[in-house]
Amino acid sequence: MKAVIIDDEPDCVKLLAIQLRMSCPHVEVVAECTNSENGLHAIREHRPALVFLDIEMPRMNGFQLLEAIGEIDFGVVFVTAYDRFALKAFRFSALDYLLKPVDSRDLQKAVQRAEKMNRVDRGQIDILKHHLKPGEFPTNGKMALPYQNGVTFVDISTILYCEADNNYTRFYLAKGEEHVVTKTLRDVQEVMEERNFLRVHRQYLINLDHIKKFVRGEGNYLVMSDNKTIPVSKGHKDELMQRFGWL
Repeated sequence: MKAVIIDDEPDCVKLLAIQLRMSCPHVEVVAECTNSENGLHAIREHRPALVFLDIEMPRMNGFQLLEAIGEIDFGVVFVTAYDRFALKAFRFSALDYLLKPVDSRDLQKAVQRAEKMNRVDRGQIDILKHHLKPGEFPTNGKMALPYQNGVTFVDISTILYCEADNNYTRFYLAKGEEHVVTKTLRDVQEVMEERNFLRVHRQYLINLDHIKKFVRGEGNYLVMSDNKTIPVSKGHKDELMQRFGWL
């Protein structure tokens, strides 16, 4: 599996190459590049299966490099020093990333994922760029939902609610669409909580814009826009009340 490393910090490039040789011996690093121009040339020359790419680089950043490439027929793992808040943008786009300093176990997992999904959809890059902008995350736009052979792009506003299914999460959309992702509901909650979604039960995360009715009683529950009833646990009722002062 041929790989190219592109990062403007030489020490990071050398260390990552060493980690790949030790932890992922089947990965052959064919080029170690410390600027975007050399990285662009290396990708065109070697046609790697995987590129480890920093985003913030002088003259031409990682996004501009990928735009210059054209069709992205290889896997991409972003190697970044972004803070935890910004990392949600990576997860929202279903793109892979590694935090500096890179942990060898995380590196192995990233390589394994890249072997299964060996190309990147440009729509994922657009979503990542959109959500890395300063300020609050928007509640509209698109989200990338990964599946075995690629990603599905859905409008955030059409997601009604998400339901836990062991180590999977089911996304229920308007018009009856349903998608399953290999993420726990807690993982999904971390990504969606700034986007007008709220955990109301251990099994459900809901889009607040799709609530039709709240019914009080021994078992409080919500009626969603598709008439699905969603239970509201006692522990989450107060937070729901804070979001809607009329409750």
